[in-house]
Amino acid sequence: MRKSLLMIFLLIGISVTAQTEIERINKVLYDYIDGTANGEPSRLKRAFHPEFNLYFVAKDSLRVWKGENYINNVKEGKKSNRIGKVLSIDFEGNAAVAKIEILMPSRKRIYTDYLLLLKIKNDWKIIHKSFTFKNYHK
Repeated sequence: MRKSLLMIFLLIGISVTAQTEIERINKVLYDYIDGTANGEPSRLKRAFHPEFNLYFVAKDSLRVWKGENYINNVKEGKKSNRIGKVLSIDFEGNAAVAKIEILMPSRKRIYTDYLLLLKIKNDWKIIHKSFTFKNYHK
């Protein structure tokens, strides 16, 4: 009986810890999503590691966009027509990967972001962003 109870408490503890980490990662992801949509560069600075970069393909070549320039492109209070949502999160220990979808009706595009996160000094930070997009017609 004691072993069964111990196992139940252990499993509950693991589940609660995992849920807490998912919630913490999700908070960082929504700092990114909502920060860009609502013109809040401070939220982006909180979400991204200072040395992060964005990677994408244009004209069949790798392009790199400095993260600092990306954040500086978001102007305080200037809202953009972006609708974002978290599609998936996977983590183990202090490493995580997330998939985000951003709908941009004004550009008629759907962006897919793949984000790598690390837990540094007990805080999750996005350290890498790769993205692609597809056009849609409405």
